[in-house]
Amino acid sequence: GAIWYQGENEGSRGLGEEYKTTFPLMIDTWRKRWSQGDFPFIFVQLAAFRSPTEEPSDPDWARLREAQLYTLKNVPNTGMAVAIDGGLTKNIHPPYKHLVGKRLAAEALRVAYDSEEVSQGPLFRKMSVKDNKAVLRFDSIGSGMMAKSMTLDAYGESPIEVSGKELRGFTIAGEDKVFYPATAVIKRKTIVVESPNVEKPVAVRYGWAEFPICNLYNKEGFAASPFRTDDWAQAN
Repeated sequence: GAIWYQGENEGSRGLGEEYKTTFPLMIDTWRKRWSQGDFPFIFVQLAAFRSPTEEPSDPDWARLREAQLYTLKNVPNTGMAVAIDGGLTKNIHPPYKHLVGKRLAAEALRVAYDSEEVSQGPLFRKMSVKDNKAVLRFDSIGSGMMAKSMTLDAYGESPIEVSGKELRGFTIAGEDKVFYPATAVIKRKTIVVESPNVEKPVAVRYGWAEFPICNLYNKEGFAASPFRTDDWAQAN
């Protein structure tokens, strides 16, 4: 099998859409040339980097993380370790190796050894709209979803304390495609998202920034992957 942690270069060059082709192609090429079948391929999704923000944005790094999530969902025998909570604002090579190692190991046990233990955080599955609220459903919620209290950029100059009293990191938009910070609440197996600025929700994004302040986890301790429900072209 293989473990892979790369993508910073493509993320910095705006190649997220191309990565949806090149990354799966690389995996397929390795498998074919080594004649080992669809051997396990486990990779790390890009960690947070640069300026922390909760304001709506659409950066290249978010698009690259989406390409990595796309690969997880579309290439067989792959696993992905989310590292959105393991980044530093000023270091592209963050020191949170234990976090990444544990999540890679959990995914390796699932992919290579058929473990049935939870090995991923919540993965967005579908969205529906009820009145002025967006209702999100997820896979890999384990024994339940939660907002986690934690410290981001803990090794940096200005650590960020995030409370576990509420979910952070969600934005929402209507037909005008303008995103606003949103309130998100866990209700059983769903998350309900809304904003007074959006009467008719069309799209929701989570962790959609270079360094998002976000804290959605399952109770097994795995962070949710950043995601978006829309397929809109990147904002200029």
